[in-house]
Amino acid sequence: QGQLVESGGGLVQPGGSLRLRCTPHGFSFVWYTMAWFRQPPEKEREFVAAVDYLGTGVNYADSVQGRFTVSRDDPQSTVYLEMNNLILEDTAVYYCARRRNQWRPMSMVPEDYDMWGQGTQVTVSS
Repeated sequence: QGQLVESGGGLVQPGGSLRLRCTPHGFSFVWYTMAWFRQPPEKEREFVAAVDYLGTGVNYADSVQGRFTVSRDDPQSTVYLEMNNLILEDTAVYYCARRRNQWRPMSMVPEDYDMWGQGTQVTVSS
């Protein structure tokens, strides 16, 4: 079955930066659209960013547009989320997710993803 593993979270001050990584264990995510979601404290899980299976198309939530950058390196089997100019509202557990079925377009709906990582905590605080 395999699993996704996120890393790179931590504590950062407002205005700071972090880079999250997502790597697959036990399978390849080639030809799969990949996405990042987050779950702030006491809130529902929400879409953050997605990169399509070709690595040429990206999509962002309005709240992170212009501050976050999603990318993928298939030879390195890694999906990245570069987060800049972090604000308090970015505090959340961040999850990497694999789109259900290969060659599917990007989606902002959690139910369209069938494999999730365990999450990595990002805390923005002064």
